[in-house]
Amino acid sequence: MDRDNQAAETEHQASKAPALFGVIGATASGKTALAVELCRQLGSHNMIGEVVSLDSMLVYRGLDVGTAKPTLEERRGVTHHLIDHLEPGASYDVASYVADAKRAETVCRERGATPIYCGGTAFYLQALLFGLPDSPPVDQELRERLNARYDQLGPEASHAELVAVDAALATRVHPNDKKRVVRGLEVFQQTGQPLSESEQSWAPESQLRPAKLVLLESSVERLDERIRARTRAMFEAGWPEEAARTWDSLGKTARAALGYRDARAVALGDLDREEGIERIAIATRRFARRQRTWLRRFATLLGVRSFPAPETAEDLERIAPEVLSRWFESEA
Repeated sequence: MDRDNQAAETEHQASKAPALFGVIGATASGKTALAVELCRQLGSHNMIGEVVSLDSMLVYRGLDVGTAKPTLEERRGVTHHLIDHLEPGASYDVASYVADAKRAETVCRERGATPIYCGGTAFYLQALLFGLPDSPPVDQELRERLNARYDQLGPEASHAELVAVDAALATRVHPNDKKRVVRGLEVFQQTGQPLSESEQSWAPESQLRPAKLVLLESSVERLDERIRARTRAMFEAGWPEEAARTWDSLGKTARAALGYRDARAVALGDLDREEGIERIAIATRRFARRQRTWLRRFATLLGVRSFPAPETAEDLERIAPEVLSRWFESEA
């Protein structure tokens, strides 16, 4: 099939696919609170909304405090999917996520509910809307060498190497995400091309389904304040103890969760508590800024509406009706 015919076929398939509704944004931007409020307000219109997590770490049982997993109280009776989905020793990747998300959507629709995606794992969102990346098969020998080099150099230096060869990928991969850092370096060494270039284009003609998204944004200064306050609150809620308790059960994927290594070090007495909070807050701010860069570009290309991150219950009650009006006005 030539490129023009393939694009036409993709556009035809996308026109038949259900829209993907979602709340996206950087960490600590209030996504869960808005998604839950959207579901609550759908209920007042005799509709059902359910949340599908778009987060690579909320899938793991037992990683509650350190992943800022929404509590039952915060979920406010709204059904959430792909949270507490796996044991922490299990491996998980984007292909697994896409398959699980499709099943979750099917469950929602079979009972008449509208699935609303919520999260900030950019690679998962890209795969849902544009398909899985077309990349070369694993070269196990090369991967072992790169894994050993990552362990030798450390996360920040290895991530800097990824920045040098694939800056686009590096903007959405945290240095602690060893699996994806190594994969990006591996593909570049195999092909001489950045992995981000082998991933399908974000051009509208390659989009697999329509998207109705809302992007929550804060100023850099306000987001930094929220991250610092949340990190301290997570420590007060027992994050160091959780990290120490779960560490031995974590697989490679779960060990990439931001901050767990430092939180564990605090629990073991190897790192001062205040220093641990500061380290994690700094790492989270860097991660959030990379998220913002990627999501802003994504939002611009897809024409996504941005809203200020909600600060109060009144903000949620004000934003949610406008979002729902935009999402469903064409279906009325």
